[in-house]
Amino acid sequence: MALSDADVQKRIKHMMAFIEQEAIEKAEQIDAKAEEEFNIEKGRLVQTQRLKIIEYYEKKEKQIEQQKKIQMSTMKSQARLKLLQVQNDLVSELLNEAKLRLIRIVADPGVYQEMLYKLVLQGLFRLLEPEVIIRCRQQDYILVEGVVRQAIPQYNTVSKKHVNVHLDVEMHLSMNSMGGVEVYSCDQKIKVSNTLESRLDLLAHQKMAEIRRTLFGANPNRKFLI
Repeated sequence: MALSDADVQKRIKHMMAFIEQEAIEKAEQIDAKAEEEFNIEKGRLVQTQRLKIIEYYEKKEKQIEQQKKIQMSTMKSQARLKLLQVQNDLVSELLNEAKLRLIRIVADPGVYQEMLYKLVLQGLFRLLEPEVIIRCRQQDYILVEGVVRQAIPQYNTVSKKHVNVHLDVEMHLSMNSMGGVEVYSCDQKIKVSNTLESRLDLLAHQKMAEIRRTLFGANPNRKFLI
């Protein structure tokens, strides 16, 4: 049976409504799929960037921490050097004070003569040579000549040896010397330096650890006392 125009129009409208509905549903599915993929990609990008940011700031934090350690180490080294400089200055002041006291001792003829006697006698015992040469400051010549006369009998008695002592009248100790004597073997190949400055330097070297411990206390970083 043939359809009327009204029926044809009705079917066409129904088919068009069905197609339109199907298109709408398809579009909604595409939109939903696109939204889902967008959210997934957005989450991935956000996570990637977040990890990059975290990594960047962790790297920066490590760099800052390293810089802080370097700066702290530098500051400690500078402070330690400054402390050592201050300590060295104090030790130098102490040694200068000792030199001033020696100068005052030299200014006392009685005390200085006794010191010269001991320095000459020690030089003779250290050399144990049959002939020696003694050199002193030009202004000490008479004092040294006197103590030599005193020292020779003492040396002969203790060492059981005889010694001839010659005072050097041509060569003298430096004008800057504080005093004391230099004792030489006859060929001048062996020398015993018993000047006041050499004895002070030797004593300072031997006692430096004790001096520093007395002035500044024990060094916590030092493992051995000798």
